[in-house]
Formats: sequence, C-alpha cells, structure tokens
Amino acid sequence: MNHLPCPWEQERPFIIAELGTGHEGDRVRAGELIAAAAESGADCVKFQMVYAEEILHPKTGNVALPGGDIPLFERFKALELPPDFYAEMKEEAEKQGLFFLCTPFGPRSARELRNLRPGAVKIASPELNYTALLETTASWELPVFLSSGITLLSDIEAALAFFPRRRVCLLHCVTSYPAPPEDYNLRLLLSLSAVFGCATGVSDHSMDAALVPVLAAGLGAGAIEKHFCLSRRGTGLDDPIALPPEDFALMTRRVRAAAKARRGFFADAAPNQAAEAGLSRGIPARLLEEFYDEWGEKTVEAVLGSGVKVLAPSEKANYLSTRRSIHALRDIQAGETIEKDMIGALRSEKKLKPGLPPSFERFISGRKARRFIPDGQGLDWDDI
Repeated sequence: MNHLPCPWEQERPFIIAELGTGHEGDRVRAGELIAAAAESGADCVKFQMVYAEEILHPKTGNVALPGGDIPLFERFKALELPPDFYAEMKEEAEKQGLFFLCTPFGPRSARELRNLRPGAVKIASPELNYTALLETTASWELPVFLSSGITLLSDIEAALAFFPRRRVCLLHCVTSYPAPPEDYNLRLLLSLSAVFGCATGVSDHSMDAALVPVLAAGLGAGAIEKHFCLSRRGTGLDDPIALPPEDFALMTRRVRAAAKARRGFFADAAPNQAAEAGLSRGIPARLLEEFYDEWGEKTVEAVLGSGVKVLAPSEKANYLSTRRSIHALRDIQAGETIEKDMIGALRSEKKLKPGLPPSFERFISGRKARRFIPDGQGLDWDDI
C-alpha cells in the first residue's frame, strides 16, 4: 500500500467533508450525507470509527459539546457500529466519486479500518500523543492526515517521528467547538511546513463558512476539512457547528477561487517578485487586499496571526485533559503489580485526573502500585 498517492498532492486544495458520527448509525442518513457532500463539491468524506472503551473511561461523566452537556461514554457506546457499515460507506463514497477517509481511535478500530484497505488515514488531535496508535497506523505505509490542535511543537515533532514526512499532511486546527476564528493563527501553515518539511492544511471548527478556509487557501493550504451536516438543527454530535450543504458548497467555490488566484500570481510573477508582491505576509498582495476589502484588515490579520506556534486561548485550559494519558481501568490496590490490562491510554476530559503520557505505559506495566489507585484515575510517578 506504500505506493498510494497522497490525496493532497493536487492542483487545488483537497476538501474534506467531516461527517464524523453525524449519521448516528443510520445507513440511509449516511448515504444522504455522502450524496449531499458530493453535490456540495467535497473531494472526500471522513468518518469516525468509534468504540467507547478506546476513547474514554466510563467514569468520564458529561462533556460539554456544541449540543450541550453529553454523557459522552454512553453516547459513544450508542454509536458503535459493525465493520460492514464502514465498508458500505466506503463503497458508497467511491460510487459518488469521493475519497473515503476514516479516523481510528485505538487497536480495535485500527484493525477494522485496515481491513477496509483505505487510501489514507486520519489521526485526530487528541490522539497525536497516542504512541501505540501512531506505531500501528505508520506500519500501514499510507498517506496520513495528522490534526495538530491543542499541541505544542514538541508534540508534533514526536508524532512525525513515526511517519515519512513527505507522506504527511499536518492539519492545523483549534480544539474548541466552536473555535473563535481569531484563534486560528493561520500563518502557522507556512511555519509548520517550513519547520517540518511536510504538507499543511486546516481543520476548521469555526462557524463561518468562508473566513478561515478561504484565508487558508490564500496561504496555499493543501487540504481543508470542515464538519458537514444536512442541517444545523440535526441531532448529530457536531451538527450545531457543521456546515449544511448550501454553506459547504459556498465554501468549496470560494476556496477554489482563492487557490486559483494564488496559482495565477505564481504563474505571472517573476522569480524575484515574491517578497515585493506581499508573500512576506504569506498571501499575494492583490489577494490579501481583496480579503481586507471583504472582512476588514483587522479581522483578516487577527485570523492570520503571527505564525508562532502556541496553544490557542480557547483550547489552552484543556491541554492535558483532551489528550491521551494513562488511566487505571479498575481499582488497583497498594502493593499490587500493575499488569498491562489494568491501564489504558484514554482522554481524561474534565472529571478525571490526567495521568502520564502514553509513551510511558511500558515503564509502568510490571511495576507495583505504591498506593491505592481508583478506577479511572490518571497514573503519575507517585503511584508506582
């Protein structure tokens, strides 16, 4: 499978309609979403292969999502589907001329996704430090989309160590739902590409159909991902922040127009004109002026940002709780030997105390518990 082309290596941005779990297990609704995404100009539809135990602990409790406080573990349990559902969705997507993309969250979903022979794989931001999942997906030798929300440069560098960088597209995003456009700091697309030598794109969780995606296209984004729904009044987890078909179609037209304008500049400009023409600011001057005219210079510059990688204000407080860390999967008594099946790498969310990063899991297995560790608690060095 290592000869499959990278889907973002095309003339225009690769546009991903993130369906996630918005189908809610209904095959008819899923088919409607795929058809609507195709009609709206998407290149790709993305699903999430959810098994609750791979993501959260049952004691996680309610999690604040766009639709309100949700008992997320129970909701994920209700969204667990057999492998044939995704096989059917892959077939339907390809019939519609769309690329099928899916996100695994742990060993079971990764194994089942691998059996579908996907053309690429997507790793979500909270799993960017999940070393076991990175090792597994890297062994497939597929193109990979890595979302880099709620991360530091060191986190991205550690994740990229598992993959050939020419086979990676880093999707810059802000892990907040909805995300304020001014938190996006889109010049990071240029910084990340320069620092890591890989393609870059954006996964946009803001509410505006065009602002972030169009500015990203002006910066040369290789891929743009946006949540897609049939209606924002739907019952899917992400429907309140997703784009309905008419807005998604508007986005695709605007993105492709901006990308075409950028390509036109490079076709027309002499090699020594880039800096003078405004590319020192990341976007050709005449295109940047068009953005200023539409949205205002202050708004555009706020969204473009400095290009310095920092945690966005809206996601900073969740750095430890959203990412994976090591948690007890049952009560562990003081003096008890910690076996591999007693711990797991899970998202803590807001109720449970985060633990050590997943990369330390192999150092914990086989050690004795220094004190009682309650079921669900994150493990730290004082526990062993």
